[in-house]
Amino acid sequence: MLEIYYIEDDETIAGTVKEYLEQCGYRVSIFGTIVGAKQALKRKSPALVLVDWNMPDGNGTQLVSWIRARQKELPVIFLTVRGDSGDIVRGFQNGADDYVVKPFELEVLLSRIKALIRRTGDVSKQYLSCGAISVDLKRTLVFQDGEELSLSPLEYQLLLCLMQNKGRTVTRERLLEKIWDSGGNYVNDNTLTVAMKRLREKLHQPENLKTVRSIGYRMEDVE
Repeated sequence: MLEIYYIEDDETIAGTVKEYLEQCGYRVSIFGTIVGAKQALKRKSPALVLVDWNMPDGNGTQLVSWIRARQKELPVIFLTVRGDSGDIVRGFQNGADDYVVKPFELEVLLSRIKALIRRTGDVSKQYLSCGAISVDLKRTLVFQDGEELSLSPLEYQLLLCLMQNKGRTVTRERLLEKIWDSGGNYVNDNTLTVAMKRLREKLHQPENLKTVRSIGYRMEDVE
């Protein structure tokens, strides 16, 4: 089941859209603030995002720009009362893929969602997120707070393994096996230690990358 994030502070509108889309086979998560939406997006990527323009803690265009810096291909639709041509242009310029003006017919919104996902596919499987760190699996790129990082193949594989097992401790033995399998080159315990040290430095010593003493490492979401 594809998941949609809907950033909307009007509970009535949010509830109506959620009920309809879930009847059509989607899972919908509602976020009443931009802060809440960002926290959710740092943990997991949906298949598509619906964004209202005027939010109690900021502007929807700022959120869309933030999304675009982290997840270039995540589909985004503005759902807003702001129907002025200048606002519509600004919405697209900030990275929206489509723009729907309130009031709208639910059937029209559904057709827009289906058309967009038909073009993009389910991109939720393309991105891995943990805090400020995100990995674009399709383009093999790593971002932190929207800035692209340059990692060596070994560092990338190490981070990828940890991100794919987010919330679980990965033993050093498992990491060595994974790196061996992916690179085809022998990697010893000392090489792993050095690679982890360099990875931490490039990630600016992130608090969500934990060392489990004498066992291994773990990536976890941190508030």
